[in-house]
Amino acid sequence: MTLNWNLIWPILIVILANTFYNICMKSMPSDVNPFGALMITYFVAAIISAVIFVFMVGPSNVGLEISKINWTSIILAIAIVGLEVGYVFVYRAGWAVSTASVVANIGLACVLLVVGYLLYKENVSMTQMLGFFVCMVGLILINL
Repeated sequence: MTLNWNLIWPILIVILANTFYNICMKSMPSDVNPFGALMITYFVAAIISAVIFVFMVGPSNVGLEISKINWTSIILAIAIVGLEVGYVFVYRAGWAVSTASVVANIGLACVLLVVGYLLYKENVSMTQMLGFFVCMVGLILINL
């Protein structure tokens, strides 16, 4: 079996970024307003994104590229705020960093299996269904 670097490097970025994400969320001071912290986070992220965006498309193409954006960016923004504030409150509620993300991601994987089937007509194999039920049992066991 050969490893395809084009499949590996994006997952490695997700894993690395998620590691730092969860460390930062767990380490956020409990007396800070989560929306204030997120405002600073998004401000810094917006600056970084803007610099990379302009670098990638070139200053003369910024308007054209922005005109291609649709409703998904607005809904994504709402989803991101929900995700971020959800994790803040998950950790403030006392979840361990070693289990909170695992539980959330297993739950997400199960929901996305159903979403993929219902919205995108993706095939769901018997192996995936078995995995779904194993995940459900795992969620029960990890939270005992």
